[in-house]
Amino acid sequence: MNLIEKIESKQASIGIIGLGYVGLPLGLSFSKNGFRVVGIDISEEKVEMLNQGCSYITDVKNTEIKESIENGNFQATTDFSTISSLDVICICVPTPLNKNHEPDLSSVKYVVTKLQTFLQKDTLVILESTTYPGTTEEQIEKVLTSSGLQVGTDYHLCYSPERVDPGNKKYRISNTPKVIGGVTKECVRIADSLYKTIVNQTFLVSSPRVAEMSKLLENTFRSINIAFINEMALMCDHIGVNVWETIQASATKPFGFMPFYPGPGIGGHCIPLDPMYLSWRAKESNFFSRFIELSQDINSNMPRYVVRKISELLNSKKKCINGSNILLLGMAYKPDVNDLRESPSLDVYELLKEKGALVTVNDPFCHSFVDAQNQSIDVQKKLNYDEITTYDLVVVLTVHSAYNLNDIATSGVSILDTRNALNGIELPNIARIGDTSREIDTGVSEKVLVSG
Repeated sequence: MNLIEKIESKQASIGIIGLGYVGLPLGLSFSKNGFRVVGIDISEEKVEMLNQGCSYITDVKNTEIKESIENGNFQATTDFSTISSLDVICICVPTPLNKNHEPDLSSVKYVVTKLQTFLQKDTLVILESTTYPGTTEEQIEKVLTSSGLQVGTDYHLCYSPERVDPGNKKYRISNTPKVIGGVTKECVRIADSLYKTIVNQTFLVSSPRVAEMSKLLENTFRSINIAFINEMALMCDHIGVNVWETIQASATKPFGFMPFYPGPGIGGHCIPLDPMYLSWRAKESNFFSRFIELSQDINSNMPRYVVRKISELLNSKKKCINGSNILLLGMAYKPDVNDLRESPSLDVYELLKEKGALVTVNDPFCHSFVDAQNQSIDVQKKLNYDEITTYDLVVVLTVHSAYNLNDIATSGVSILDTRNALNGIELPNIARIGDTSREIDTGVSEKVLVSG
């Protein structure tokens, strides 16, 4: 029985290396569709939790894990030698940037050393981790070739970029098209047969490099457009126009316009990092992308803009940041997830602490985070609405659905809304970024126009 026949009959065993926001949902998708799945991770804590049926990811319920374990279709392990019993291996390990903002492929390289030892003949290897064009061939194929393994003969190799969007209720793995690029046509054909068991649509491209580039293009597109609208917010702040109303008006055009929205910065594993992967790769070929560099600069400086707005609001009440009690609402980088990676809320927190603010952080999904001094900071999970009045300022950074926005807005405390979460609630204590078009009640006898 060849590999495609094993896949079509659900007799193929699938290994998922890296059980994070990408790997765990992917593994459970295969197990729900009748495959035996082995999840491999270096974290003993994660493996123990999974084998006990406990999830550490917001989008994955405990019941999903327990059902797959009880059906005999899922188990987790730290033992990489299990690779030798697998027909398919999906690599979903982290690919961050190092301190010099260069690609850190150490996790991918570690997995490849294990493949050199345990990979069996006719196995399909798929890299899903986001990376620069050329990684699949340079970091996997080239290394395995040096070990005497020939792609297309001894094993099959593809790249298929993950497109997981944590917290997205509409688009999940099954209804998000899967891009697949293989080293050979047979590699693509096998991977196509595999992914068609869990997704509604696949899109086959001519090479791994095209597939790798497609993921970076998607997220660089978003990064640049977010930077553009963030700059428009800065401009509207400067000239006294409401950027949110402006976007709403522009979005009525049924063609030629796609709305993006400003905020306190960008976060998550993809949007802040992927453009830098592309920029780094381009620089290797002596090509410099001014768009990417500029967009990164604008987006990374949005937390400073937010802190400047905070300072202006407090100044209007004859207060300064130093010594003020400030409540930050939402530390995760997006609504209804517990993902703190690259969250701009963390940058706002650090900047306020540097200026001497007394900062309280609240997030219903996050327990704690490590600050710039490597100290663990506890996060208030339950918001006591009766205590909001004890703060000098409330800053809405991430709009979790658990928040009662009306109770927050009507507290009477000065609020800086960085997400337009309080849209439609027109009260004198509310200021917004990108909107200096109205007067803000400062609580003193004289009203002044405050940037928000």
